Amino acid sequence: MTCNILGAVLATMLGVLSFGATAAAQQASASPGRVEVVLANEHRTHVDAIKQEFGEAGLGNVHIQWMRLGHPPMNLGLGPGVTAERARAAIRMAKKYNGGVTILLPERLFPDHYVTIASSSFDDTVEYPIGEEALTELENPSLTTEQFHEQYRRLTPIDQPPVKKGRAF
Repeated sequence: MTCNILGAVLATMLGVLSFGATAAAQQASASPGRVEVVLANEHRTHVDAIKQEFGEAGLGNVHIQWMRLGHPPMNLGLGPGVTAERARAAIRMAKKYNGGVTILLPERLFPDHYVTIASSSFDDTVEYPIGEEALTELENPSLTTEQFHEQYRRLTPIDQPPVKKGRAF
């Protein structure tokens, strides 16, 4: 009888441990990734509503920084594993809170599921200008994730660095 009880306890413990490991693995694989956003200081009073809106758009795990003066850069960077749906949501949020997207940062710079909106960490050597027409193409809801990233890579080609806008020394 003691062996049966001990066996039942061990079986239960193993089941709980394996469930916990499975749940953690599933959560890690379903993790949406980090979203970093820089917003103009004028939005600071609405931080909770903004975080909620990002979460509802599928962009949870959002980390917001604030520009003390001026307007953040109108850029967007997406990792190669960001789904097309999340990428389109990032474009919508960038349009709403930063007035648009005029620069793409190449996906090769970022971890798989990483999203950045209005980052000031990059210079013109990796900033690819994007026009409204090309941005509209990226927003096409019929694009699969693979098609979206194919288009994104076409707009930020590794073999054609962007034209430098800064001074030449």
